Amino acid sequence: MPTTPKLSERPRILVVGGGYLGFYVAKNLQKKVKVHGGVVTLVDPLPYMTYQPFLPEVMSGSIEPRHITVPHSRHLRDTELLQGKVTKIDHASKTATVEGVDGVEFAVPYQDVVVAAGAITKTFPIPGLAQAGIGVKRVEEAIFLRDHVQERIQFADNTADEEARKRALRFIVVGGGFNGVETISELQDAARLAAERCNNITPADLDFQLVEAMPKIMPEIKAETAEWVVEHLRSRGINVRLQTSLGDATDKHLKLTSMANDDTKGQVIDEFDVDTLIWTAGVQANPMVRNTDFTVEPRGRLVVDASLRALDAEGKVIEGAWSAGDVAAVPDLSGKGLPDNTCVPNAQHAVRQAKRLAKNVYAARYGVGKVTDYKHEPLGAVAGLGYGKGVAKIIKFPLKGFLAWAAHRGYHGLAMPTWERKFRVFGGWFNQLISGRDVWGVRNVQTPHADFIEAATPKPKPAESK
Repeated sequence: MPTTPKLSERPRILVVGGGYLGFYVAKNLQKKVKVHGGVVTLVDPLPYMTYQPFLPEVMSGSIEPRHITVPHSRHLRDTELLQGKVTKIDHASKTATVEGVDGVEFAVPYQDVVVAAGAITKTFPIPGLAQAGIGVKRVEEAIFLRDHVQERIQFADNTADEEARKRALRFIVVGGGFNGVETISELQDAARLAAERCNNITPADLDFQLVEAMPKIMPEIKAETAEWVVEHLRSRGINVRLQTSLGDATDKHLKLTSMANDDTKGQVIDEFDVDTLIWTAGVQANPMVRNTDFTVEPRGRLVVDASLRALDAEGKVIEGAWSAGDVAAVPDLSGKGLPDNTCVPNAQHAVRQAKRLAKNVYAARYGVGKVTDYKHEPLGAVAGLGYGKGVAKIIKFPLKGFLAWAAHRGYHGLAMPTWERKFRVFGGWFNQLISGRDVWGVRNVQTPHADFIEAATPKPKPAESK
């Protein structure tokens, strides 16, 4: 029977979202607030946070999926945890409406609110995309892709249908940002290893294609580095299709259109059937912010100042309201952010914004310390391009190949929340050096009851012979 949870009656700091930002804000505040007689309450539909930069390595079998998740209940012992999603925030009455996992809505009063709802996958109204595609934002998606790609390779190795084989071995990734490049690199690396172990196909039969609408991939890095990445991917047999867009995906029959110039823009330049369509063409702020009485800018993000406090339509501070991360337009005081002078939505900013936000909330509410602005000079960028391969820029020093890959693993390994999870990730990598990558997928994860249903279904009795 649906019920509402019993809520603490202590003064509450409400954290909306349990991702990287929300997790660290709660972790850094929970004990301090408890000392003052208050409580930190975290609301999220999931009981864990996911370290998203490691999703591509989960797909390639380099990291055990559970190791990139951090369970809230284990590491937020002094936080009140509510599993559900915030559907509305009425800051005028200091009340949030939460829909629990059973669908029942209930009100949660608060003193301060931290909106850390993050971002969701950004899609476009492309026919068939919702039915044919899958994103790369959740660990569940990464697990599915790991298993699905391996299953398609095994199917191709056993089928005599040539068209079915080509379709099974065709893997399309739409979106040439960091996420898309790392996704296709890791998946192709693992797929080649699996194909080498097959009897009837070879790595040359694999058809990996990266589709990007702009003339350049990875907008966060310099043009010459991006060009090197394109050359590297193409040298591995990955077809990088720049100035190309997905126009239609109905029934998994893709139509690619030209984005090259005004004369050919929108024209279909290629079409084919696929079994695997992966969408990594951007993210957008969680749309729940539109059900609040806070100010939302044109891109759908909350308007905040450099101290991470929410601002009203006139640019004045809204007391008791805070936000940062992907869901907020955080000013970039370093001058090295997005074209609108806001921070790039990445893990490098999220970890630092979380620490500053927790300190500022504590200072404003309890008068310990002072509220200061968030400012961070970017250290550079790192990207993995498969096992032992990468590209990076550390401060002013560009790196390629093995050193860049090592920098990528080192940075994200250390950025992984909690020492317990760090040990698991590094331990898995060490085991990989000895045993190799475990690229094989687990079958029938999406239909685990199939065998039991078959076993429990009464079988017709054989006809008696006359």
